[in-house]
Amino acid sequence: MDIKELKTTDTWELYERGRNFMRMKNMFADTDKNYRFYNGNQWEGAKIEGIEQAQFNFIETIVDHKVSTINANLWGINYSSENYENREFRKTAEKTCELLNKRASKLWEKDNLDDMIRDFSTDSAVNDEGILYVNYDEEMQNPTTELLSKNDVQYGNENSDDIQSQPYIIVKQRLPRITVEEMAKEMGLSEEKMSLLNVDGDNFEEAGEDAKYEKDNMCTLVTKMWKENGTVHYTKSVKYVEIRKDVDTGLHLYPLTHFCWKKKKGYSRGEGEVRYLIPNQIELNKTLARSLLSVKQNAYPQKVANMDKIQNANAVAQVGGIIKTRNGMQVDDVRKIFGYVQPAGMSTDVQTMIQNLINITRELKNASDVATGGADPEKASGKAILAIQNASKQPMNKQLSSLKRSVEDLARIYLDMWVVYTPDGITLEDTKKDEQTGEEYTQLITVPASVMQELQASVKIDITPKGAFDKYAQELSLENLLNAGYFSMERLPELKLYVNSLSDDSVMPKQKLLSIIEEQEEEQRKIAMIKQQAQMMQYRANQFLNSDVDSQAMQIDEASGMSNENVEQVV
Repeated sequence: MDIKELKTTDTWELYERGRNFMRMKNMFADTDKNYRFYNGNQWEGAKIEGIEQAQFNFIETIVDHKVSTINANLWGINYSSENYENREFRKTAEKTCELLNKRASKLWEKDNLDDMIRDFSTDSAVNDEGILYVNYDEEMQNPTTELLSKNDVQYGNENSDDIQSQPYIIVKQRLPRITVEEMAKEMGLSEEKMSLLNVDGDNFEEAGEDAKYEKDNMCTLVTKMWKENGTVHYTKSVKYVEIRKDVDTGLHLYPLTHFCWKKKKGYSRGEGEVRYLIPNQIELNKTLARSLLSVKQNAYPQKVANMDKIQNANAVAQVGGIIKTRNGMQVDDVRKIFGYVQPAGMSTDVQTMIQNLINITRELKNASDVATGGADPEKASGKAILAIQNASKQPMNKQLSSLKRSVEDLARIYLDMWVVYTPDGITLEDTKKDEQTGEEYTQLITVPASVMQELQASVKIDITPKGAFDKYAQELSLENLLNAGYFSMERLPELKLYVNSLSDDSVMPKQKLLSIIEEQEEEQRKIAMIKQQAQMMQYRANQFLNSDVDSQAMQIDEASGMSNENVEQVV
């Protein structure tokens, strides 16, 4: 079949329309430029000679500080049931949520989602928007999460940042041809259509300079998702062939969440940190280059010599070299044949301008030395530094709130997949304790699909402090409690009253203290039980010793469980 006679698929035509819109918005060029400046490649395309390409990359400092600020806490998914209208189902729902939380915690650790969330945040800060895309592993019964570039995602409504309200979403992937072929074979495509899975060189608009160079034969796979009758449908297509067409996933949520660094009115992608820092960075680099050129040309003495009067000209450039004059010329006045031009002074305005460009830009972006932790911890207490840093974090509350909402959306997508893709029930791990030995063991429990479907869960995100000065303040607070004797049995009621009065987001590790109190109370109960048993044994021993022979015999009979007949038989 002549390739000129082939017709592109409807999905591909829709994808091309979206790509033309993104070109109009200059999205592909902006992406490369933003990452170049963040990564330090800030002299791209400059044609200069005799000037070193020096730079002070304050863009990276600002972005890394802000990303670290909103990721200064550990994230964790916490599902909680809200089936309060059904009291009989409430206990089942609560237990199911407890097991799902364990499953989510293991999934979070297995997929290194803390690192992925940090990369997700960096994409948002550098390039306006970070995107997470979720697939499902049927064998492991677990969602799998991957990070996408905003260049690879198109929205049906580019004026709205609400993912779940989009009329459709298109996701583009560059995949090895063999992977696409295997996918096509599973769907039973004919040999004629298989031959149309051509390798293409459509990689010139990939995000990142290195992504434009591919080692293996690759082709572009386009996935279109839309909602129909309340569930998500999708179709997968290459340029000339539909590989999968109108598949109903059963999901109620698009398996995609995004994080816009700052909301931008009427635009789905938001606004990042880098774009409007670039002019300041360029001017700083130019000023720095000019100052270095001035230093190179003017900061050192220049030799001036009458070469007609010098016999060995090479000696002028040698350190400690002997300069010989011609024709026995007298050297009483060496300045007539040799001298120096003194260096010219450079205005201090240059250094002032360099410092101002860096400092004022960082301060306006709330990334000054104090904000980024540039304080001596030996000259200030951990709590004082923590208070200063917490005050500097206030402008980041919007980003922190948006990131938290994105993680909550991710948790809802996970739950949606577990409900839909486990029609025969989901297998979850439960921790049990052996009543005799006290040892804990893991038991597999299958939660029926009916329970998962009836379960109405709300999603909460638990966060715990983990910053350096947060830890220092925690350790200092715990040390103060220890030195004051609050961990002793006598002062345990006071400690319990104090801990219960703490807020959940206190710097003091409330949950750890509650665990310690619970352990101490359990120890007290064991000690009290042992004392009670010892007193009972002592009472029985005294009663035995003070009784007559017949009574002692009866007590022995009761203790051994023997009947009176057996006792008489033994006697």
